Amino acid sequence: MTPTPRSRGRGNDPAATRQNILEVAIREFAKKGLAGARIDEIAAQTSTSKRMIYYYFRSKQGLYLAVLEKSYRDIRHIEETLHLESLPPIEAVRTLVGFTFDYQAANPNFVRLVMNENMQNGRYLAQSASIKDLNIPAIDGIREIYARGCAQGLFRPGLDPIDLHASISALCFFNVSNQHTFSLIFKRDIMAPEAYAQRRQNVIDMILRYMLA
Repeated sequence: MTPTPRSRGRGNDPAATRQNILEVAIREFAKKGLAGARIDEIAAQTSTSKRMIYYYFRSKQGLYLAVLEKSYRDIRHIEETLHLESLPPIEAVRTLVGFTFDYQAANPNFVRLVMNENMQNGRYLAQSASIKDLNIPAIDGIREIYARGCAQGLFRPGLDPIDLHASISALCFFNVSNQHTFSLIFKRDIMAPEAYAQRRQNVIDMILRYMLA
């Protein structure tokens, strides 16, 4: 018999069950990639079963895609709570870059998932019906800040919001993606509090200096 959300008992909460699966799957896929992660291991760490995982997500690939979508959805949702549109342009840029730097440092699994999907050449994100819509607000937010700054004579004209987003992402991403190799080669723990704070400020300053008129 095909399992259903109710087949686990009266107290079952399908939304909570799905969330639990995704949280565990994020860790497993980030650590082991799509090929290395196992549905059996994910099920063993959740409050559900392997059969229920297939009920909710149909396949390991379906679960992997849901994990990618959730990871992007989470960061975009928090970005919306920053209310950047209510901040002066320069403060808004400082807030956005600082948030991005801190979020990626606090959520290394997000960085690892993005790296894993790039190793897949974006194959699974290309199948997502929602990924473009999930990320439109990020570009719209930068475009709005930049337009206000240009109107006030603060930012130089001719910059592309998507390119700005790429620069912010790249500078913040590196501190997580390359922390082990960089720290080893140059004998500097870039995640140590003092080094982290200095790098965070440097990244904010670099983006602003690039944008300022």
